[in-house]
Amino acid sequence: MKWERKLDLLRKKSIEQTLELTTEEGHRLKRNLGPLDLAFLAVSVCVGAGIFSVSTKVMTQNAGPSTIVSFVLAAVVCGLAAMCYAEFSTSIPVSGSAYSYTYTTLGEIFAWIIGWDLILELFLATAVIAKYWAIYVSDALNVFGVDVVLSFRVGDFKVDYGAAIVVLFFTVLLSIGTKLSARITNIMTCIKIGIVLVIIFAGFTYFSWNNLSPFIPEQIVGSGTAADVLTNTLWGTITGLGGGHFGVGGMFAGAAIICFAYVGFDTVATAAEETRNPKKNVPIGIILGLGIVTVLYVSVAFVTCGMVNYVDLSEFAASQGREVSLATAFLYHGAEWQSAVIAVGAAVGLTTVIMVELFGVSRIIFAMSRDGLFPEKWSKTSAKRMTPVGITVVIGVIAALTASLTSVDELADMINIGTLSAFVMVSIGVIFIRKNAAAHNIDQSNTFKVPFFPVLPILSALFCFVLMLNLTNITWIRFGVWLLVGFIIYFGYSRKHAKIDNC
Repeated sequence: MKWERKLDLLRKKSIEQTLELTTEEGHRLKRNLGPLDLAFLAVSVCVGAGIFSVSTKVMTQNAGPSTIVSFVLAAVVCGLAAMCYAEFSTSIPVSGSAYSYTYTTLGEIFAWIIGWDLILELFLATAVIAKYWAIYVSDALNVFGVDVVLSFRVGDFKVDYGAAIVVLFFTVLLSIGTKLSARITNIMTCIKIGIVLVIIFAGFTYFSWNNLSPFIPEQIVGSGTAADVLTNTLWGTITGLGGGHFGVGGMFAGAAIICFAYVGFDTVATAAEETRNPKKNVPIGIILGLGIVTVLYVSVAFVTCGMVNYVDLSEFAASQGREVSLATAFLYHGAEWQSAVIAVGAAVGLTTVIMVELFGVSRIIFAMSRDGLFPEKWSKTSAKRMTPVGITVVIGVIAALTASLTSVDELADMINIGTLSAFVMVSIGVIFIRKNAAAHNIDQSNTFKVPFFPVLPILSALFCFVLMLNLTNITWIRFGVWLLVGFIIYFGYSRKHAKIDNC
């Protein structure tokens, strides 16, 4: 293929050109995933990230009992974006997810921004969840009388070696092949769904409607200090309506935070190139996975909010020197065995999340490398297993070091802003891909179509942007710095080496 290198920042790849790249020798991926594999992939990354590490945080810090509505709002927004992903992934069944889709519709500069955002989202999620995993594993072992500390100190410096070990383990597993990884994911996902069901039914035994009042707590107004301004939401700053701590603003801020818990279907789209019959199986996997997760999330949120008053839960956790979690809610009632089940379930649940997030970031970089935006050698696949072993290992090692050596908890909101920005681009891009297909007489009869077009894609982009505005000012500042670094790399290297010809 003859490539042109032009300075046009909006140059695009055609759908045909994008699909042609998937057949290049030495840069191909093996198609061996079915619809259930994809659905389990979505559920595995969601059940864990949301239920075990987000729900009670939102309940005690942002929304109170209205956390239930926050989950529903997030599900609606992500559901709209999921349909846009489904149309894209069946029209362009390649690795790279939102990055690849944006390259064919909005142009290279927007594709770079989304790819760079997705790297931030998935890489940081791998590191953050690995740290949570180490904490929950220690708690689970302590339940059975085994005192294991998965960290050590060198002076004042803390090294979380447990987080590094789990990342490196799944790095090796993903290097072996996605089918084996998917089978292990499916087994562990079944286990943790069972544990979540136990949590739901056990929690109902402590349920009281009184704990749901007031359903939308009165908003807490900050003192106006610099720290308050940084932790205030951008929407609250613009409108002067206050931050995201309770009230209606807190409910929307909670929905923005909870979006992190629904990123599983994005990973499903990333796996389109490794899927058998992607035009049929990818939409099934996305919609089925999102439906299962939504039912589980809303059920857990409803039970948790009804088990214990959000204020009492926060005060109890502080008195015990513990982080607020589902396990803390059961300990509040003296239910130690349920707390033990949750500790084990969280350890199992977060394990698969790490693997899926690591899978996603390696495939994004693989796709960008194959397009020349990163060094092309990063997209080399092994001749035998047809997996990008090199980049998977490199990313795994860097993620392991980040998880073990860095305190990344305060950056967790950046996962959400990366996710939502990708949702906005994909929602807008669907409109352009329909227009492009019609202009070039491309047959899309076998692709999934977003209903009520173009109203739903427009609403999806709008709702996602509204949730982005409900993230904190400090998150937007950090996001701006990340984008600045990305632009330096793009204009310094990627634009010159991009393999593209305009169609």
